[in-house]
Amino acid sequence: MSEEKTIEILMVSMPYQGHLNPMLNLGKQLVSKGFHVTLITTEYGRHRMKQNFHNSEVQFEFFSDGLSLDFDRSNTVALNNSLKVQGSENLFTLLTGLTKVHNYSCVIVNPFVSFAIEVIADHGIPCAMLWIQASALYSIYYRYYKNIDSFPNLEDPNEKVYMPSFPVSDVRDLPSFMLPSSPPHFGAYMNDLFQSLDKVKWVLGTSFYEIEEEIVKSMDSLKPIYPIGPSVSPFLLGKKETTDFRADMWNVEDSCIEWLDNKQPSSVIYISFGSITVLSQKQMNSLATTLKNSNKSFLWVIRSDDSNASELPLEFLEETKGRGLVVKWSPQEKVLMHPSVACFISHCGWNSTLETLVTGVPIICYPDWTDQRTNAMLIENVFKNGVNLKCDEDMVASTEEIERCIKEVMEGPNALKIKKRAMEIKESARKSLQDGGTSRQNLDKFIKEFIITNTIKA
Repeated sequence: MSEEKTIEILMVSMPYQGHLNPMLNLGKQLVSKGFHVTLITTEYGRHRMKQNFHNSEVQFEFFSDGLSLDFDRSNTVALNNSLKVQGSENLFTLLTGLTKVHNYSCVIVNPFVSFAIEVIADHGIPCAMLWIQASALYSIYYRYYKNIDSFPNLEDPNEKVYMPSFPVSDVRDLPSFMLPSSPPHFGAYMNDLFQSLDKVKWVLGTSFYEIEEEIVKSMDSLKPIYPIGPSVSPFLLGKKETTDFRADMWNVEDSCIEWLDNKQPSSVIYISFGSITVLSQKQMNSLATTLKNSNKSFLWVIRSDDSNASELPLEFLEETKGRGLVVKWSPQEKVLMHPSVACFISHCGWNSTLETLVTGVPIICYPDWTDQRTNAMLIENVFKNGVNLKCDEDMVASTEEIERCIKEVMEGPNALKIKKRAMEIKESARKSLQDGGTSRQNLDKFIKEFIITNTIKA
């Protein structure tokens, strides 16, 4: 494309690592196809991110969420209210200024900036959504908030749930935002989002068709979702590592890779609970005791930035010295690609789940909230590339239960079956992104459609 006719695309995301990275992955793909891409996030994101924005192929713009930089954004009620009013106004002002000098063909939002959909509609720009969770979550939420299917009593976690193309599951396996036990503003937010979907022209997904085929098909007659994933960095797909921008909120400890180099193949348990989840003291103690008694090597990521962070038991580091390593933040992609890693004890956030799917690493699921329990159910019952820890009512897995799951994915016939399945998924994930693959076809179809829409508008 000649420079004067370069098609411009805008993206809008909240500044969380799990939100920004899939948006950036898509942005980079679009840049590689000759488009100019600008990603809008909040000033708080600029404040928190560790890298220089000038290193990115994707350009950045920022708006204020209406709160001071030192405001505690774990107060999600105040954050949500501020975004709906001040954040929306500030985004409107920014977008008005940008559209005076740029002609955007499309704006791509993620699900957690629903206030932006109205702002985009007011500017008359076609809107797409990048759904950054499993397609299964999109289907559940859509059917619930649009009253497509009847759901059981959500007060009882043991009630059975029946939905098209899903295995029979329990209420406890549904996303926590739907449940009465969740703070009501989360459910209200999701309801607002799905009511505003009428103003969204395309819904893209970070998953891939082959892993959720029946679920994706079940949405075709409602509001279709077009998977274009797995949305992971090219490095995880075997391509050369680049120095381009990534949305890291913590300093990565690369020394753990050298430590892994000295371990036997498929011998190390990797443990990480992502950028938000914090273990309770009971969960920490139970996991630490199991690892200490297991005689297996482990690499454990424990963030120290949270004032609510639990403490490792006294003497734990000394008692596991040599076979255990604890770091504050890891280069997770390199870790999952490393041959010494046998399995991943994970909170089952969707980005981490996608990374395990494309690297063929079996998962031990220790979910917490939002989409994680549904992802854990999918991993055990649909994908079949891992096992789900059984927890008590405080969400604590006993030492015996953690030990059982480690054995199941590392030893014996079940371990072989799970590993074989994990490697099959890895292969199909990569094929979906190749020429002629389902994800490549969906992305090309989307690009063709918004170019046509833009041509008609012009």
